[in-house]
Amino acid sequence: MSLPHCDAVNAAAEGFILAGGQSSRMGRDKALVNLAGKPLIQHALAILRSSGLEPRIAGAMSDLSSFAPTLRDDPSLTGPTHSSLGPLAGICAALASGTAQYAVFLPIDLPLLPASLITYLVHHALVTESAITAVSVAGFIQTFPVVIHRAGLDFLQSCLRSNDRNCLRAFRVAAEALSQAFPIQPVEVLIQSGQVSHPQGLPAGDWFLNINSPQELARAETILGQKRLQVS
Repeated sequence: MSLPHCDAVNAAAEGFILAGGQSSRMGRDKALVNLAGKPLIQHALAILRSSGLEPRIAGAMSDLSSFAPTLRDDPSLTGPTHSSLGPLAGICAALASGTAQYAVFLPIDLPLLPASLITYLVHHALVTESAITAVSVAGFIQTFPVVIHRAGLDFLQSCLRSNDRNCLRAFRVAAEALSQAFPIQPVEVLIQSGQVSHPQGLPAGDWFLNINSPQELARAETILGQKRLQVS
């Protein structure tokens, strides 16, 4: 499966960074926490831009407009205090504001993902016309990154308005409502077939390290530091 040029990806899909978490375990806004000398928001922006997407930021709890255009969750759902309803709220706001056929969602706390994985997922979604496209690693389905067709918006909004706002369950609901399968791409197979790779040679298990706490941030710094030592 040959991958499309970046311009083709950009025309077919829009990229969104989900930055609406409370950052309770980190103790401060994760988006502005530095990893390898750059805030996490810049890592996320670089991943999507390298995949051919010019991203926007959805659901940010602080002002990140100096980094990229931002959009808020639907105030009819969050209320006047703009209290976060989780990533599903950001997904719905992004899909409602978008114009492209597909939207790509990357959370702020996955800075070790390679851009080639995003490019592949968009291409796979276009070829298969899937409503939802996601990946697994070591047999475990990953909530993000995910590529979602705009046709799923109404069903995702219904899930958001319910008491169950689990993203994976909402994705399955949307796919089933559109009479589609929920294709999961095993990352290990994509690596073995040469479809995706990490520019620094990190193993797939490291790609999905969520940076939610100071301890996880320290682990990511160690991983990147060890890789720099190997290269030098």
